[in-house]
Amino acid sequence: MRRHVDDLGFLLVIVILALTLVFLVLPIVVAIMMSFDGREYLGKFPPPAYSVHWYARFFSDAYYLHGLKTSLVIAVIATVVSTTAGVSAAIVLDRCTFPGKAALEALFLSPLVVPAVVIGFALLLFFALLGVFDGFTRLLGGHIIITFPYTVRTTLAGLVGIRKTLTEAALSLGATERRAFWDITFPLARTGMIAGAVFAFAFSMDDVAVSLFLTSPETYTLPVAMTSMMRTNFDLTIAAAATVLMLVTVGLLFLLDRVVGMDRLIGTGMHRTREDGRDGS
Repeated sequence: MRRHVDDLGFLLVIVILALTLVFLVLPIVVAIMMSFDGREYLGKFPPPAYSVHWYARFFSDAYYLHGLKTSLVIAVIATVVSTTAGVSAAIVLDRCTFPGKAALEALFLSPLVVPAVVIGFALLLFFALLGVFDGFTRLLGGHIIITFPYTVRTTLAGLVGIRKTLTEAALSLGATERRAFWDITFPLARTGMIAGAVFAFAFSMDDVAVSLFLTSPETYTLPVAMTSMMRTNFDLTIAAAATVLMLVTVGLLFLLDRVVGMDRLIGTGMHRTREDGRDGS
C-alpha cells in the first residue's frame, strides 16, 4: 500500500513539474513563433506562413532602436555599479558585527519586497525634489537601486561556508587585505558575484514598472517603448522586439561562455577537483 502511495506521489510531482514547465515556456514559444508570422496583421495562432519582415521593421524603426540602445547602456552601467557596491556591502555584512547590522541588511534587500510601482513613484518624487529631470540620470539611478539587492543577496550566499580562518591565515603570512581578498575570498565567492551581475543585467534589461516613472521623451528603455507601442500601434513588431530582448541576455551568456568559459568565469565551487591537479594532494 505504501509503495503505491509513493508511486502516486512521484507521478503527481512529475505532472506538476510538467505543467509548470509548459506554463512557463509555452507563452515564450508562442511569442517567438508569432514574431515570424508572415501576415501583415495579428491573426490566429499558429501562423499560416513565416517571414522575418517584423524583424526588418523592428531594426528599421528608430524609436525601438533608441530604446534598445538606452537599455543596453543603462543595464551595463547599472550592473557594474550595483555589482561593485553589492559585493562591497555583502563582504561588510558577512565579515563585520555591529549594532543595526540586521536592519541594514534588510534595508539593502528591501527593493526585493517593495512593489516596483511604489519604488518608481517614490524615485520620481525624490528626483523631482532634488531637481533631477534628466531621463538618463533618473533611469540609471533607478536601475542601480533595483539591481543592487540581487548582487548583495547572491554574494552573501557565495560567502557562506568560507571560513574566516582562511583570510586570517593569509594575513598572518604577510598578505595584505587586498591580496587576501583577491587570492582567497574572490575565487571562492565568485560564483555568487557573477550570478548577481547576470541577474542584475537581466533584470535591468527587463524592467518596466520603475522605468515608466523615470523615463523622459528623449530617454526611454526598450520595454517602455514596447509598452508605449502596445497602447498606440499594436502589431507583431512587439513580438520581434520581445524576442530580441530575450536574445540579448542569452547572447551575453553565450558570449561569456565562448570567450571566457562559464566554468572558468563562475568557478567550480569551493573545492577543486582532482582533475585540476591543484587540489593540494
